[in-house]
Amino acid sequence: MTLSPIISIAPMMDYTDRHFRYIMRKMTKKTLLYTEMITTQAIIHGDRSKLLDFSEEEKPVSLQLGGDNPQQLAECAKIGQDWGYDEINLNVGCPSSRVQNGNFGACLMAQPEKVAQAVEAMQNAVNIPVTVKHRIGIDDRDSYEDMVYFVKTLADSGCQRFIIHARKAWLQGLSPKENRDIPPLRYEDVYRLKQEFPHLTIEINGGIKTIEQTKEHLNYVDGVMIGRAAYDNPYLFAYIDRDIYGDKQEILTREEIIESLYPYIDFWTSQKVKLNTIMRHLLQIFAGQPGTKTWKRYLAENGNTFTGGSNIVRLALLAKET
Repeated sequence: MTLSPIISIAPMMDYTDRHFRYIMRKMTKKTLLYTEMITTQAIIHGDRSKLLDFSEEEKPVSLQLGGDNPQQLAECAKIGQDWGYDEINLNVGCPSSRVQNGNFGACLMAQPEKVAQAVEAMQNAVNIPVTVKHRIGIDDRDSYEDMVYFVKTLADSGCQRFIIHARKAWLQGLSPKENRDIPPLRYEDVYRLKQEFPHLTIEINGGIKTIEQTKEHLNYVDGVMIGRAAYDNPYLFAYIDRDIYGDKQEILTREEIIESLYPYIDFWTSQKVKLNTIMRHLLQIFAGQPGTKTWKRYLAENGNTFTGGSNIVRLALLAKET
């Protein structure tokens, strides 16, 4: 949490679960990992163990919350701290209609004072960092000045770290997927924000796919959050500790990473977790490599089971080589 620069993998619904995070830790020890967004209502009324449990090996981990009620967010932040999370992050960036109907996510950018109240309540409830992930703007409230007002309002309430997706969000007319691609990237706005507010920690997110791009952004901001590229090409993160942080430790091969997961796979399949629940996060580990189609096909055809565990994965590796 004190590393500089801050490299992180974005919270992604249906992706960044505990198995994904455990797998990514085999590649990078220094990258900050996030949960999927979890709503305050789910935490207050749901199965907290199912929602919040994680392995110690996954740390550092940030818990991302979705909600708009300051008291409930403060309660859930405290629960997250007691559960062992290293920081709490508030989602003010998700544009989905379901999230909008709950009055949280990106639509909260239209209510900076309310977000500031929530951040202040959360900070008063915990002694771990409280951060905010947001867009550069929404709908017609997308000028640089609009973003400055939002950030300054939150900073005045005590927030010091902002993770900024450098695209606006259209709350009507675009799907969440389209909102990740169609609005143009405006990296310069995020760079300018860091220049004008040097005392704040500013991290950039959106369209970043390579270590070279990551290094370029770090000339202007304090951190880089990588999203879909972490899923489309997870082995990218095997190089982060060396190329960003100067770690001298030997980089594991793709096969060594997979083999190191055999005990983990066998434990969870013995707990009636289907193999493909874990291995879906590794389908792309051979992206761009010979045999990747065979690897994915073998796991897809044989992974819908509680039995076989690591033996199925061994056979998938053998199939890939033939």
